[in-house]
Formats: sequence, C-alpha cells, structure tokens
Amino acid sequence: MNKSEFVDLVKSVGEYETKKDAEKAISAFVASVEKALSKKESIELVGFGKFEAVLQKGKEGTVPGTNKKYKTKDKFVPKFKAGKGLKDAVAAAKK
Repeated sequence: MNKSEFVDLVKSVGEYETKKDAEKAISAFVASVEKALSKKESIELVGFGKFEAVLQKGKEGTVPGTNKKYKTKDKFVPKFKAGKGLKDAVAAAKK
C-alpha cells in the first residue's frame, strides 16, 4: 500500500470529508512520533503498540574480500513493538 492508498483508507475509516484532511491527520501523527522519538521519549498506544528510541551498539567487522576493518558508532534507532490487540487482529485476518 502506498501513501495515496493509505490516505484513502484513513479518509474512509476516520470519516474525514476530504483527502486533504486525512493527509493532514497522517502528517500530524508522523511528525508527532518523530518529535517524541528525537527527544528519546517512548509512545505507548495501548492495544496498538509502542514506539521507542533504543541505543544500537557500534559494531566491528571486515570488508568481504579484503582485510580492511571498519567500526560503526553507537546510535539511537527507532523501534516499534506491536501490542496484543494489533497482533490478534493481524492473526485473525490471516485465516
């Protein structure tokens, strides 16, 4: 599903009058999640899931085919863990 199809889905499910209103709601949600995660805050939507920023440790390795070594730095990455309600809905739809 691409963004245009998702906007249509949000418009129908959310009962928005126009696609522009639905797109505005999606943009506001995405911007809010980005802002909270950039502050290292977590967002928990009960039944849906939890968005959080977690520390990913740096790694060492070698480039295949050469003896060159590299090391990556520690960094924060976004993580999403699905809630029970979302897991159950997906499992039920698969049948």
